[in-house]
Amino acid sequence: MEKIKVTMDGKVYEVDKFSAITEFVHAHMQENKQKYVLAFCNRKLCELGKLLDRDVELKLVEKTSVIGMDTYKRSLTFLMVKAFSDVMGSGYSVKVMYSLGKGYYCRLLKNFREGDRMVSEEVPVTKDILFRVKNRMNELVRKDIAIIKESVSTEEAVQRFAKQGRFDKERLFRYRRVSKANLYSIEDYEDYFYGYMVPSTGYITCYDLVPYDTGFMLMAPTREEPEIIPEFEPREKLFSVLKTSDEWSQTLDVSNVGQLNECITKGDIRELMLVHEALQEKQIAQIADMIRAGEKKIVLIAGPSSSGKTTFSHRLSVQLRAHGLRPYPLALDNYFVDREHTPKDENGNYDFECIEAMDLDLFHSDMKKLLAGEEIPIPTFNFKQGRKEYKGKKLKLNAGDVLVAEGIHALNPLMTEGLSDDSKFKIYISALTQINIDDHNRIPTTDGRLIRRIVRDARTRGNDARETIAMWPSVRRGEEKYIFPYQEEADVMFNSALIYELSVIKQYAEPLLFSVPKDCDEYYEAKRLLKFLDYFLGMEVTNIPMNSILREFVGGGCFDV
Repeated sequence: MEKIKVTMDGKVYEVDKFSAITEFVHAHMQENKQKYVLAFCNRKLCELGKLLDRDVELKLVEKTSVIGMDTYKRSLTFLMVKAFSDVMGSGYSVKVMYSLGKGYYCRLLKNFREGDRMVSEEVPVTKDILFRVKNRMNELVRKDIAIIKESVSTEEAVQRFAKQGRFDKERLFRYRRVSKANLYSIEDYEDYFYGYMVPSTGYITCYDLVPYDTGFMLMAPTREEPEIIPEFEPREKLFSVLKTSDEWSQTLDVSNVGQLNECITKGDIRELMLVHEALQEKQIAQIADMIRAGEKKIVLIAGPSSSGKTTFSHRLSVQLRAHGLRPYPLALDNYFVDREHTPKDENGNYDFECIEAMDLDLFHSDMKKLLAGEEIPIPTFNFKQGRKEYKGKKLKLNAGDVLVAEGIHALNPLMTEGLSDDSKFKIYISALTQINIDDHNRIPTTDGRLIRRIVRDARTRGNDARETIAMWPSVRRGEEKYIFPYQEEADVMFNSALIYELSVIKQYAEPLLFSVPKDCDEYYEAKRLLKFLDYFLGMEVTNIPMNSILREFVGGGCFDV
């Protein structure tokens, strides 16, 4: 048998030519072999089933990495869908809805023909159903069944899914420009997934199914603790917002990318855009009405990066004026401590994300004076010099005046400690994905926000996509620590995502992503995002309303953001 050389971690191995990477792992890795889920062959990402046909430099990818855990969760979703198919039969299907806590919320649907069309209705999930499905999942894992990949033409993929009655995937592939599609199968069950898979079901060992609402949670481990299932912690307010977004999608008859692309090709996208913008404006007006009715004096707005906080605060201010109130904007960033007092992280860099970076004593003092009817000077933070400045700007809250304060720590109880709850109205805003690629392939909310930020940073800060991608993990860590834990503290939540936005923003993002060099670590993320954006057809951008939250990122809006 002809041999080839595999170089890994500076060590050279001889293996049989045309052997799979899985064979190399089983032969040479002594520890837990199933922690490896993908590999880089000569810096190109590939599945472990790839055959080695030449000398290569190999780097194995563990579940503890971002792409590794994404692969594990994708494979887990496939296993779950397959098990439901086995237990419930072909008349039922599972729809993966959205991320909630550390898991995915899913629904069980019964599919039947109504006249000349197929319709679906939700079936409440019982504990008995979940018990049987989980047992089937466990059985499939014990059997360690190979997950087979087959490359077929896009046309054949359309025909296969149409024959199976899986119209979400049929419609998706009707608008695909690529000539080939990779379909995966476990035994006789075939599906399409966006991204790579683990080699076999035996790799999928850590999961749980938990009943919730009328559906269930598919629980997966985290990359920090890949062998432990986190306890499901319900987030009722977030779940309510996600359900409302799903209802909007149903109203607009666009719940997946295929339906969105069909809307664009038929020329119906302008009406969809205006209706969705109107739904958002109606919700903002309702929030303004709640603030007026509650006679609130301080509105606190918080949310993660690129959620559209600034545009939202402007639109809310317009609505407050329409309700007879006088809003005064206040950026909490102006209450940073001076640079020499800013805490540093474990790497010795200034940590601007932590609550200790805020001058809480000054903020508490100023807010109490305002609520007592006193006039206060308003600071402006000079980011170049790293200190607060006073330029003569003053503020006094009179009858009908409302302070609209926006910042990442606005919902942290420490930020408004000592202020009466009667005076505060707290709003959490995030861009929670409105549609998915299809019934089994989610669009992560973080992807939408990252693409927003790439476009905005290039336009307003001169940062290229590589810089934005490089800093994103740090941004995400700050959100997990300082923003997400307090989202349930909000009086209301607002979803700033727009169903049509990725069809608009792709035209701005793609040139930026294509410019990321191949020889840098950020290239793989840029390539993944480009592949993701390729699912969407582009659309005309000039009709986007001037006050749309999307204008904060692509430009041309009526607000100073």
